[in-house]
Amino acid sequence: MVTLTESARDVVREMTQDGGDDSGVRIAAEPAEGGAGLSMSVVPAPADGDTVVDEGGSRVYLEPIAAQMLDGKVIDAERHDDHVHFSVADQG
Repeated sequence: MVTLTESARDVVREMTQDGGDDSGVRIAAEPAEGGAGLSMSVVPAPADGDTVVDEGGSRVYLEPIAAQMLDGKVIDAERHDDHVHFSVADQG
């Protein structure tokens, strides 16, 4: 299962605070050069088949292929002046 750092939890909460009770960040796998990439979007609720990760009120919805790709990973967020960079690393 994927986990979120404290920084990532804070950013996800901020991104979804105006979206309603079930809003979250959905991560989906997308075709990319050399393999698969990941996309991230704010959604009002999970889609059918999504894995729901709720850590302290920070909700992340993982599309099935993304859930497989992120199993055993940790998502971090690094703030910059006007944007945020997310990164994925192995847990542990």
